[in-house]
Amino acid sequence: MATLLVIAEHERGQLKLATEAAIAFARQVIAVEGGTFHILVAGEEIGRVVERLQGHGATSILTAENPALKDPLAERLAPVIAQAARSLQAGLIVAASTTFSKDILPRAAALLDAGMASDVIAVVPDPSGTRFKRVLHAGNVIALLRLEGSIRCVTVRSGAFATPERNAAPSAVAPLAMDYQSLPGSSTFVSREERPSGRPDATEARIVVSGGRALKDSGDFERLVGGLADTLGAAVGSSRALVDSGITPNSLQIGQTGKVVAPELYIAVGISGAIQHMAGMKDTKIIVAINKDPDAPIFEVADYGLVADVYQAVPEMIGKLSKR
Repeated sequence: MATLLVIAEHERGQLKLATEAAIAFARQVIAVEGGTFHILVAGEEIGRVVERLQGHGATSILTAENPALKDPLAERLAPVIAQAARSLQAGLIVAASTTFSKDILPRAAALLDAGMASDVIAVVPDPSGTRFKRVLHAGNVIALLRLEGSIRCVTVRSGAFATPERNAAPSAVAPLAMDYQSLPGSSTFVSREERPSGRPDATEARIVVSGGRALKDSGDFERLVGGLADTLGAAVGSSRALVDSGITPNSLQIGQTGKVVAPELYIAVGISGAIQHMAGMKDTKIIVAINKDPDAPIFEVADYGLVADVYQAVPEMIGKLSKR
């Protein structure tokens, strides 16, 4: 019988939807191994997040609410996760594969002397112990592994696990017994740098429009990629080539070293389709590619392809969509 601990990720009082993929994973593991799962919410003013997590079937929702946890500092959150795992005697700790969890969960695993696997995409029942599938080498290899030890830590790709229904009874809410004064204080949160755009987050959007090397400058990127995204109510993404050239900020990068997205529709505007970029969006349900090079690798994975100059095709698309 397994006891699982799911780490909830939130920002400004809003639950990050990737957390629901971690919950779906936990429910799959319980279906195989039996047991229960619990959710940990750490931060300050977390009431709305806790409310949003109700109905998912967790046995309990542990709350670690303290001003010291206002900002996502790994050195403070990792001991909280470790304490929650010990208090529950959890055998498996799970979070979504995001920048947040990739920073924090390895620290918690080290504190617990636990094995860890990242980017898990499937649960595989096995008489000798549950196994997990995870992606390696930009998605070109799928590994089947089993974590040894009494405690395991896992991050899961959000696109691999469907959003679970919220039809279960309310979960009990309990504060975590924790000495917050003992948390490390060598790190200080200085500031958050971001560019408010009013557009959805690419990791949570149903539609993502992403631009590549074919865009010559930031003005063209905003006019074509941004214009098409705004017409569709979509999020905006970018290839690494545009980030390296200074055309787009790093926060928009999608790929192996950027964000991993899994929308219903991904429109690749002038993107060649390097494997590093494909690693960040290969779980998309429908891929549309626009590129003037008919031999571009992106067409090998695209569901729909248009061989055309993006400077001609995209304005025409925006014009026709705007009339609907």
